[in-house]
Amino acid sequence: MSTATLKDTLQSHLTDAIRARDELRSATLRMALTAVRAQEVAGDTARELSDDEVVGVLGKEAKKRREAAEAYDGAGRAELAERERAELAVLEGYLPSQLSDDEIAALVAEEVAAVAAQGATGMPAMGRVMKAVQPRVAGRAEGGRVAAEVRRQLGA
Repeated sequence: MSTATLKDTLQSHLTDAIRARDELRSATLRMALTAVRAQEVAGDTARELSDDEVVGVLGKEAKKRREAAEAYDGAGRAELAERERAELAVLEGYLPSQLSDDEIAALVAEEVAAVAAQGATGMPAMGRVMKAVQPRVAGRAEGGRVAAEVRRQLGA
């Protein structure tokens, strides 16, 4: 039984992409592995990242691609925006599926109700709600989307 880590899977897929001469996929996987290695040696001691931590690094890289594509679109550079979206599509293959807006709204509603039961309401409760929601959506939704839904439900 094989217990390959996500990093091992990325490395294996990079090798396959290089052999297949898939320039986009190999460049994207190289970038992702470089980000993972940089995170491994960040801090006082080098360490091996867990799969959850690797997913976090890939999520950050995906967010960079999403933001870069929007910036290129705004600057009228469609070909570069398309390249960023293609890289994003490769990265999304290694990330857990994202929560829909309805799923986020349902999770936030549960936590808002729980915090309200403790007596906190309105915007001062936002920190408590975010603290409770974040672990439940970790890696499956961007913090900005979650925060916007919390603000909406708290009536701000």
